[in-house]
Amino acid sequence: MSHAELNEAAELDSGNPVELAVEDAALKRSPLRFLNVMGGCCGTDDRHIEQIATTCVPIFREAASPGA
Repeated sequence: MSHAELNEAAELDSGNPVELAVEDAALKRSPLRFLNVMGGCCGTDDRHIEQIATTCVPIFREAASPGA
């Protein structure tokens, strides 16, 4: 949707929090392994952020561990 359409929308599609987290994790693993900030856009809420954290924190820990 365009910005104007988003502004006029009565509701936003919240999407799938698990799918978003899996997609963010894939970006962190490669090709954007230096990615440090993750999130979403319109419709993203605490369910999405919680799922991203649950899915991606282990990847950040792996990257930070010695020998990684």
